[in-house]
Amino acid sequence: MQYIKQISSTRSPWLLLLLFILFFEGSALFFQHGLHLGPCVMCIYERVAMMGIGFAAILGLINPSNILIRWSGLIGWGISAGWGLKLAMQHVDYQFNPSPFATCDLFVQFPSWAPLNQWIPWMFEATGDCSKVVWMFVNLSMPQWLVIIFAANLLALAIVMLGQVIPKRK
Repeated sequence: MQYIKQISSTRSPWLLLLLFILFFEGSALFFQHGLHLGPCVMCIYERVAMMGIGFAAILGLINPSNILIRWSGLIGWGISAGWGLKLAMQHVDYQFNPSPFATCDLFVQFPSWAPLNQWIPWMFEATGDCSKVVWMFVNLSMPQWLVIIFAANLLALAIVMLGQVIPKRK
């Protein structure tokens, strides 16, 4: 565990986390613009959660040896991954347990001080249907893959957090 603490105090793992997030965000944009699969409201919210992990990685990259910055990055990573997992599980429910009483919003709802769908519509405007399965890989839909990705992020975070709090053996 001491090794985990030691490497989390360097930039390399934070950079690796950021590269993973950039890969997933790039994939989302490829699905949207390259394959013309319109993202739904939940897809957009999941995209924002993924970006939250990316911002946490950037924060950790700034100065991972500083305990306050490192812990801020870890907390941001946890909040974003937890929120993303919750959204992805809800999205899976919309797809595989459809109900007229449980549907996603028709339009994304961003705060008035940050209307991302108006500022950057090519990235944050929802045009798809949350309950429709438009892509599958190895028999899993996109939201099911996101459940795995966000859960894996939380597992990795748990290991890193344990490394931060377990005392060094003498």
